[in-house]
Amino acid sequence: MLRFPSLATALLLGLSLTTGCQRPSTGTAKSVEFWLTNPDKSALFQRQAAPLGFGSEAATPTTPVIEVDEQQTFQPIDGFGYCLTGGSAQLLHAMSPAARKTLLQELFGTAGTSIGVSYLRLSIGASDLDAQVFSYDDLPAGQTDPTLSKFSLAPDREHLLPVLKEILAINPSLKLMGSPWSPPPWMKTNESSKGGSLKPEFYPAYAQYFVKYIQGMKAEGVRIDAITIQNEPLHPGNNPSLLMLEEQQAEFIKKHLGPAFKAAKIDTKIIVYDHNADRPDYPISILNDPEAKQYVDGSAFHLYGGPIEALSKVHDAHPDKNLYFTEQWVGSKSNFAENVPWHVRTLIIGATRNWARTVLEWNLAADPQQNPHTPGGCTECRGALTLDGDKVTREDAYYIIAHASKFARPGSVRIASTTPEKLPNVAFRAPGGQRVLVVQNDNASPQTFAVRHQGRVFSSTLGAGAVGTYVW
Repeated sequence: MLRFPSLATALLLGLSLTTGCQRPSTGTAKSVEFWLTNPDKSALFQRQAAPLGFGSEAATPTTPVIEVDEQQTFQPIDGFGYCLTGGSAQLLHAMSPAARKTLLQELFGTAGTSIGVSYLRLSIGASDLDAQVFSYDDLPAGQTDPTLSKFSLAPDREHLLPVLKEILAINPSLKLMGSPWSPPPWMKTNESSKGGSLKPEFYPAYAQYFVKYIQGMKAEGVRIDAITIQNEPLHPGNNPSLLMLEEQQAEFIKKHLGPAFKAAKIDTKIIVYDHNADRPDYPISILNDPEAKQYVDGSAFHLYGGPIEALSKVHDAHPDKNLYFTEQWVGSKSNFAENVPWHVRTLIIGATRNWARTVLEWNLAADPQQNPHTPGGCTECRGALTLDGDKVTREDAYYIIAHASKFARPGSVRIASTTPEKLPNVAFRAPGGQRVLVVQNDNASPQTFAVRHQGRVFSSTLGAGAVGTYVW
């Protein structure tokens, strides 16, 4: 995986960061909540004690102004969250019941100090952040099971399903996406969990594998809202993994998976690609095929390559189809002062300004040594949480997602906002009518700016690299 582009450390560290000292407003009609994260960790998604107030003018004639215009609307939001890997579930399940209950309420609750995580991505079978490789139909070498008579969700019943059911008890409306890292090895050209391609003769069986997964999870009380066909289909070097070219994915969808879902009356969304933004041609080529397109809800992206703006190329080519941002890692050797500004600027702001309905960070939880993982899996994937028994450390991705998830609830709609130089931002209208604005100061020094909405203005100051969420 690629390292993030980083801001110069010298620009982020050693500066005196403001926490939003504002000049008084006159004619205040409504107060504004201000939640702040500073790169030096002096504030970590911290609500500022004094609310901001609307006035009638910007602080000075030269103050940059972010204009929020809710007359211009864009895509609805499905949610912000993480990937609940098997390893994450294993670590959560190992906690004491009381400690786990408190933590899950903090993550998935929608009131008080909870951060309101509203979307999770699951692996269909093992990801590389499971303790071991498995599928739901593993057989001795040389055997096949085209009728899937031995299909079983038993591997998920040990840790994943118990934890998932606790999460859904807290937030029943949480949306879930399933993504496979590999089919069962007996379906593959190399008969291995790593690499290889899906044998054409097993396309029908693999379509039924998805059907059985969705039906089996439903029987457990778990609704899968969407699936992607293959995690990172152009990266067959992971364990598990699969190489699936765009023409293969199109063929699988139009001849097998789409008809299988239709026959089984499954309304789970089918999402293509699920890989880097350097290949927007991959999903576009599938969507250009009308036989495949009829079954496809949209396309999913990661950002280990390519620009985030590539998502808009797919939107422009097929504006009737949705876009999702489904994975970005935080490396264990990277640092908070670089990660938080980059992820917020590029993903929370950048992905949603380029039509994404979700923004998901990679791994929800890892232990202090970035375990568990498969042999050959990621050894440096830092979780949003580091779990050491009942000890919880909140890491970079926890705060990155919190800045959006707590207030831009599912059903929020992105609304227009201008982008003054070095002040990337994104605005939403939440289902309850609140306006939510996420701003990142990309300057090398503190920056005061104004926000204008419906003729009223408030002013705020963010330190270099800092992130603010404003709610009114």
